[in-house]
Amino acid sequence: MDTIQRYSVGDAVITRVTDLVLPEVPADYLFPDRDRSILKIDRPNWVGPENISDDGELLTISVHSWIVQTADLTVVIDTGAGNGKSRPLNPAFNRLDTAYLERLAEIGIQPADVDLVLVTHLHVDHVGWNTVYDGMRWIPTFPNAQYLFSELEYLFYADEKHVQTPSAGVFADSVQPIVDAGQARFINADDQVPRSGFTFHRTKGHSFDHLSIAFSSGGQHALFPGDVMHHPIQVAKPEWNSVFCEFQDDAYRSRLWALDYAAAHNATFFSSHFPGTSAGVVHRDDARYVWLPR
Repeated sequence: MDTIQRYSVGDAVITRVTDLVLPEVPADYLFPDRDRSILKIDRPNWVGPENISDDGELLTISVHSWIVQTADLTVVIDTGAGNGKSRPLNPAFNRLDTAYLERLAEIGIQPADVDLVLVTHLHVDHVGWNTVYDGMRWIPTFPNAQYLFSELEYLFYADEKHVQTPSAGVFADSVQPIVDAGQARFINADDQVPRSGFTFHRTKGHSFDHLSIAFSSGGQHALFPGDVMHHPIQVAKPEWNSVFCEFQDDAYRSRLWALDYAAAHNATFFSSHFPGTSAGVVHRDDARYVWLPR
């Protein structure tokens, strides 16, 4: 298991729990519009060897959850890829057997302890641990939790023609069982505060109604931007969309919004896929953004 990353934001403790790490993702695949010289020669000093191979050809991607613990709430933000899910069109996530629940237990959390599951979007690597298989059917992993996600996103991907190949099968085993169990709470980003300290912001682009989640406590701020960005190189090159961004122009605008929000609020940026140190602070340096890992 990787080293536990734990942070404080005001009175809250925020901990990364890893599902899996993908160590050799071709840069040409993830970023079709990449500039090879940036990856190999001119990349910023915050993009270290834990993020990218020396030749700039291979990237490392982490798949993890963030656990937010306050005095009265235990919150899971995004739930990784999940175990035992049939993903024949997506080998990286097919029939996994990871130690995710054991890692939760290592930080003192059992599934029944979780009060809220906040889902940024309904793609394969963000909803997998929504459910576990009980031998007969897929049931909620967190039996006492409300699962909050976008109603617009749910309605859009309920139509199979809108589901991209990497996420095929997700709705049936990781989303609809939550709705059927009565544990889903549909939200609209215009209806802001689901619980004290958390607000949702519409950041369409990577998915149809992708949401970024802001959190504040004790005058300090955090941003959980989901898949607005996949890799720290995008702090320097926000114009690079990933191959998985379904609405490319919107994705770029949302990435700029997230970077500006984090910089303006001095918010700790809790990334969904950055390897190594997955959290950091964004600063503006003239027209550029700078990533300072925490």
